[in-house]
Amino acid sequence: MENESKPVTLVFGATGGIGSAVSRALSSKGHALMLAARGEESLEKLGSELNADICKTDVTDLNQVNQCFNKTKEIFGRVDNVVLAVGSILLKPAHLTTEDEWFNTISKNLTSAFFVVKSAAQAMRQQKGSIVLFSSCAGQRGLPNHEAISAAKAGIIGLTQSAAASYASQGLRFNCIAPGLVNTPMSSSITSNEAALKYSKGLHALKRIGEPQDIAPAVSWLLSDDSSWVTGQVIGIDGGLVNVQPK
Repeated sequence: MENESKPVTLVFGATGGIGSAVSRALSSKGHALMLAARGEESLEKLGSELNADICKTDVTDLNQVNQCFNKTKEIFGRVDNVVLAVGSILLKPAHLTTEDEWFNTISKNLTSAFFVVKSAAQAMRQQKGSIVLFSSCAGQRGLPNHEAISAAKAGIIGLTQSAAASYASQGLRFNCIAPGLVNTPMSSSITSNEAALKYSKGLHALKRIGEPQDIAPAVSWLLSDDSSWVTGQVIGIDGGLVNVQPK
């Protein structure tokens, strides 16, 4: 089969700002791709562009996540790698965050990550493989008005590290990337506001926000044999936001 020598990679959130950059980077490196997202029109467009298979999926629904893994295995015979590039941004202090906003934030970020980990562990436990999740700098540094999203993203770090410990003996590697602010449609409420954008740039030691292309190479590396001794790690791609004090 044509795909026997290609790594088979399932990308959730493939049509997002980071997800689409990751999908294009992996396609250029010869991955056989299954692209998953909620929006059918944008998913079909990206699938056509990259000559990739697609799976319309809501990652907050465990059955849909399982079905997407099953579809990938039916088409390619296996799943070698998984990327979950799904999330949200909520900038509100706790006292202004509604109950619905809290549950939606946890569902879109942490629950979706748990469902993908659960399904990956079941679908890939008889083989080696790499799973990459996305946390955030907000899960590692106390930032004002980030209570809900910080809790969700910190939970992803704990989930990553525990899953890495649970499944290392089966050859499964779990790592997560923790970006700073990245210029994507999801962050447009910040990047389209001149004052907010200037403030955000100032938080980063390198004095700029990230671009999706800053993230994609790290994902490619974590899915490759070059990172075969790496698991349970949180890789900050954040312009120095977490660990470096701006001058």
